[in-house]
Amino acid sequence: MGTSVFSVNNKLIELKKLLSEMHSIVVAYSGGVDSTFLAKVATDTLGDRALVVTAKSPSLAEDELKLAMSIAKKNRMNHLVIETNELKNPNYKVNDLKRCYYCKQELYQDLIKIAEDRQLKYIVNGANVDDLGDYRPGMNAANDFGVRSPLIEVSLRKVDIRLLSRELSLPTFNKPAQPCLASRIPYGKEVSVDVLSQIEQAEKYIKNLGIDVVRVRHYGELARIEVEPINFPKLLNSTTKNSVTRYFKKLGFKDVSLDPEGYRTGSLNEGKIPSVG
Repeated sequence: MGTSVFSVNNKLIELKKLLSEMHSIVVAYSGGVDSTFLAKVATDTLGDRALVVTAKSPSLAEDELKLAMSIAKKNRMNHLVIETNELKNPNYKVNDLKRCYYCKQELYQDLIKIAEDRQLKYIVNGANVDDLGDYRPGMNAANDFGVRSPLIEVSLRKVDIRLLSRELSLPTFNKPAQPCLASRIPYGKEVSVDVLSQIEQAEKYIKNLGIDVVRVRHYGELARIEVEPINFPKLLNSTTKNSVTRYFKKLGFKDVSLDPEGYRTGSLNEGKIPSVG
C-alpha cells in the first residue's frame, strides 16, 4: 500500500500537537534522517524550549558531526554538543550483544542531567515505527530511562519521515543509514579508539572515490569492504584496487577484501541476533 501524502501530513500535525503538549524537551540528535527531522519539527514547534543535543565520541565519524552541526546552524536549532565516555565503560568495550544498550545508557544519563539542570520536561529520541521490528538494545535503554519516541507515538515510518524531510528541505531526506562506527566491529572484539579511527579513515577514503554507501568491517588485520554491487567495477579497477589496498595497509590492515554479497545492513548480526516477534 502506498503512502498517502494526506495521511502523512496528518501525522505531522499530530507530531506538532504532541510536542506542544510536552512543552519542553531535549532531543537526542545524531544528524541522521530521523533525529534531524524530529529536531527540525521540535525547533519549529517549541523554539528554544527544544534543546537539540549531539553526543561527540570516537564512535561518531567527524564528517557526521560536522554535518549535524551544519544542519543545526542552518535551521537555527538550539544545539549543544557534548562529549560522551562510553569507552570508559568496560561493558561497552567488551562489545557483546548489548553494546548499543550501554552506549545509550551513557547518553541518556547525560541527557537526564542536562534536562534537570535546564528544567526541561522530556527527553526524546528519533526512533520510528520501523525500529520496533528489529533487534535494538538502544530501545530497551530508552524504555529504562523514560525516554520518549514521538515519531513512534504518532505512527511515523521511515518512508514518511523521508517524504516530510524533503518537504521541509532537509538535506537528510535521502541520506543513507549511518550507524555508529562500532557497528563495524564483530561482537566479542573489543572496541577501542584506534580501531574506530581505522574504520573511520578507511570509509572516508572509499567515500572520496564517489561511493556514498560503504561499510568497512573490521576483522583485526583484515578489512572487509561492503559496497552496493553497482560500485563493484569502480573498486575492482586495477588502479583503484591498488590505491585502496595501499591506503588500507598504511592504516594497519594486512589484508583487504571486497564482500561479494555487497552492502547490507547488519551483516555482522547474521545468525547472532535473537529473534524478535
